[in-house]
Amino acid sequence: MISHRSFGARGAVAIALVTAIVGACTPSVSPGSSGASAAPSAPSSVGPSGSVASGSPVDATSLTVGLGYIPSVQFAPFYLAQQAGYYAAEGLTVTFQNEIDANLVPKVGQGAVDLGLSDGTSVIPAVSQGIPLRYLATVYRQFPSIVFGKASSGIKTAADLKGKKIGIPGRYGSSWIMLQALLASAKLTTDDVTIVEYPDFGQGAAVAQGAVDAATGFVNNEPIQLQRSGTKVFILRIDNVTPLPGPGLIASTATVASKHDAIAGFVRATLRAMEDVAADPAKGVDAAVAVEPTLGQDRDLQTAILTATIDAWQGSGGAELGTIDRTSWQKSLDFMTSLGLVPNPVTVDDLVTEEFVPGS
Repeated sequence: MISHRSFGARGAVAIALVTAIVGACTPSVSPGSSGASAAPSAPSSVGPSGSVASGSPVDATSLTVGLGYIPSVQFAPFYLAQQAGYYAAEGLTVTFQNEIDANLVPKVGQGAVDLGLSDGTSVIPAVSQGIPLRYLATVYRQFPSIVFGKASSGIKTAADLKGKKIGIPGRYGSSWIMLQALLASAKLTTDDVTIVEYPDFGQGAAVAQGAVDAATGFVNNEPIQLQRSGTKVFILRIDNVTPLPGPGLIASTATVASKHDAIAGFVRATLRAMEDVAADPAKGVDAAVAVEPTLGQDRDLQTAILTATIDAWQGSGGAELGTIDRTSWQKSLDFMTSLGLVPNPVTVDDLVTEEFVPGS
């Protein structure tokens, strides 16, 4: 779901960021990605209560949906909605594929993928550069990208990152934007730290091994695994600086127009499954294991990851799942503009549409 030069020449780097995103749009799959894969879709499926849901109608609308880097328990609501027949009940045949954000965003913009799960921080610069996207529904109300490391490092604030080695997957995407914003809050830039890239997403292991002092990651992933090894961790969140928009569902403006009712049904079914998983995380773990059996080798870990994921979905404030907070989007847009991450002016109306979710 989600991915990451110093901003001495901010405008040029902002353009480079989006150029990297656009340039990543190739037919091939990103290194390490599981590639295009359809989630299991039998003619009929067992619903959450044990009832059998009817199969997809002959005239079902097909939707291709891009999720994150690899199959994960974090995507449990999508798997559950598929397996429980929620998508079929909306007249949909859904196929999932896995992509990193830098590949997924332009593919969605071009209509090669109908819907995607992507960060708001990727949508803003993309739309600013003319990629015709809209953010349709919030999935993560709390921005999940963080900087983390061992508590023994002595790092407690963003200012403490000065002079440290920080591991990242690459200089693109939400984690990269988050890191720059976090450093900027302490009047630092990436020139004030040593960036170590881990294209294979091994920055978490690098922290554990002491190869770097800190790393970018996700609140519902790397810190949990580090803590489970008995290591105390620190976590730095951007939320304390500015409310960046978290991952949500995106589609191109053309797809919204041509498949409006199908998208509405997909959003309804997904939010229904999110509610189910929040009420019973075990149901979400089961759904994820059905898609990727290796996840069942450590159910406790998967449950911990999913529990942290549910917390990030819900965030604070008690708003309904899926709702879009326009005030937070405006603050995020203003902040990213101040960092030189929005090369051409855009408005919140250019970025989001609230027609598919209740209570926005």
